[in-house]
Amino acid sequence: MAGGVGARKSRILRYLAGAALFVAILVGLGIVVPRPLFGSVHGAVAQGAGTDMQMRTVLMLSSPIHTDIAFPADTDVVERFAFLAADGIAPSQAGVEYVVAGWGGRSFYIETPEWSDLKPGPVLSALTLDRSVMHISIAGGIDPDHPSVTAIELDREAFERLVDSVLESFAAGAEGAPKAIADANYGDYDRFYEAKGWFNAIVGCNVWTARMLRQARLTTGWWTPLPVFLNASLRLHNRLTQPGYKPVAR
Repeated sequence: MAGGVGARKSRILRYLAGAALFVAILVGLGIVVPRPLFGSVHGAVAQGAGTDMQMRTVLMLSSPIHTDIAFPADTDVVERFAFLAADGIAPSQAGVEYVVAGWGGRSFYIETPEWSDLKPGPVLSALTLDRSVMHISIAGGIDPDHPSVTAIELDREAFERLVDSVLESFAAGAEGAPKAIADANYGDYDRFYEAKGWFNAIVGCNVWTARMLRQARLTTGWWTPLPVFLNASLRLHNRLTQPGYKPVAR
């Protein structure tokens, strides 16, 4: 009897070890396998005549489970995000240095501003299927050398492609402008908006961030569900200093 119990425990341990190894291999491939797979869209553009190489810097902000993209609140960015003023967070107001954008699952994102707010319902929604939302905030100075910040230099065209892609993630309201979600915010300087698409933790917020960065002609890993994986893939696949983009060395 004891021998049978021991054999079952041994099988369970082998199964768990095999599952852990499978997940580790999957994660490793997600980082190492580049996306796009064959070369970078950037290469064809960078070699084109007349490319404007004026550099702009965006920041990727990382928490243990989430990433945001921070745009400098320059005149052109303020104009593109001018719709925020109607919802009480005008990017043109004094002291604003960045407009910060992120994408995520409606239930988990809105209802979990802090880990202490974690509830089973939003977690279940994130692990299954949920509507998506955009979260926009305005911020003052952000230290680009902070460990949670990755500074990325882009040429003008890549920068504009990134702004366009983020704005295209919003779902338009009845009048064509992004639609704010009533009473959905963490404080006085942020708002949630309806977004396009559906959310699942497997293809969640960090996969969205990676997709946005690829629109700016960076190469990411094939699957980066956590910030640590996305950061690792950016450093792996974009180490050469090329015109148009490069993660800034810390």
